[in-house]
Amino acid sequence: MTGLTEFEQEVGQLIVESLNLTIAPKDIEPENPLFNEGLGLDSIDALELSLAISQKYGITIRSDDKNINQYFSSLRALSEYVQGKKSPGEINHK
Repeated sequence: MTGLTEFEQEVGQLIVESLNLTIAPKDIEPENPLFNEGLGLDSIDALELSLAISQKYGITIRSDDKNINQYFSSLRALSEYVQGKKSPGEINHK
């Protein structure tokens, strides 16, 4: 298993809690797909996860964004996207 950064663990926890998954956040492989053969998420999960990210970090992920598949491709990609949208001091931890 590849080690998770502290922020990846935080985003993993958000994924698990917001989608009521039975996996532990630390067991999410950071480079594995979130959808289909990875965690098995679907489009409804993507909407719920986008809402959770918006509520926790104040970041809106638009469904018509041409790069949305890239943002949600893995835990690592999603974490990097969220961190890139806000500097670490600006991330709103609610």
